[in-house]
Amino acid sequence: MRVMGIDYGDARTGIAVSDLLCSIVGNTCVVPSRNTEKALADIQRIVKEQGVEEIVVGLPKNMDGTEGARAELCRDFAKRVEEITGVPVVMWDERRTTVEAHNILSEHNYHGKKRKNTVDAVAASLILEGYLTFRKTKSQ
Repeated sequence: MRVMGIDYGDARTGIAVSDLLCSIVGNTCVVPSRNTEKALADIQRIVKEQGVEEIVVGLPKNMDGTEGARAELCRDFAKRVEEITGVPVVMWDERRTTVEAHNILSEHNYHGKKRKNTVDAVAASLILEGYLTFRKTKSQ
C-alpha cells in the first residue's frame, strides 16, 4: 500500500508518495496548480501510476489551532481529490511544514529558483512523514 502526501498551493502543489511498506517517503514531485483541473488530472495520474490507496492533504491551521480561509480552500481541494481519484483522503495539520521545508533547503544550500521549485515537494514529504509516524504509533 502506498500513501500520498499533498501540500496544496496556489502556484505549485507538492506531492510525496510513500514506499510500499508506508515506512518512508519514496518519490516526490511538484505539479503546477494555477489550473486546478490540470493539477487534479496530474494527481489522478500519479495515484494510478503509483498505486496510491490513501491520500493525506495538509491542512494549514493558524498557530492557535483555528482554521482560516486557506484551510477551507484545502478542504475543498481535498474533497475534489477524493472525488476524482476514488481514494480516501485524510486532512493533516501542516502547521510549520513550509517553514521547516525552507530551513531544510537552507541547510543544503538550495536558494533562488532551485528552492522555489523544491520547497513544496519537501513540505509534502514532511506532511507525509508526520502522518506515517502517526499511523505507526497508532497501530502499536
